[in-house]
Amino acid sequence: MVDISPKSEVLRIARARGTIVLKSTTTDVIKAGEVKKGDVFETAKIAGMLAVKNTPSLIPHCHPIPIESVNFEFNLHGNRIDVECEVKAHYKTGVEMEALTGVSVALLTIWDMVKYLEKDENGQYPMTQIKDIEVVEKRKGE
Repeated sequence: MVDISPKSEVLRIARARGTIVLKSTTTDVIKAGEVKKGDVFETAKIAGMLAVKNTPSLIPHCHPIPIESVNFEFNLHGNRIDVECEVKAHYKTGVEMEALTGVSVALLTIWDMVKYLEKDENGQYPMTQIKDIEVVEKRKGE
């Protein structure tokens, strides 16, 4: 790991975003609250929060960070769901890896919850895509 001991603790904020593309019939089922496994967005939010907290266990060089806030936003646009994760902490290093991990796991959780609706007759996923995962904001020292 990189030595961060000389750094001082300041507020760190990072926002990451990503998208999952689904069949429009699948997003209709999500909107209607009829997904067999339950509430898609609440489950994805909880999974994403757990991922944020466990980022150092998944990515070898990440420092354990005392996370102070995690927030998720889910926005449906036709057959697409945009997911955004914001992470805050007062620490010596940034929280962008935590935000990226949170959004990635939230998107994977959505896929897992609706995969039975997405499969074609051969068990494949011709429409389903996770894409455009990126850091959209990183701030420190406010």
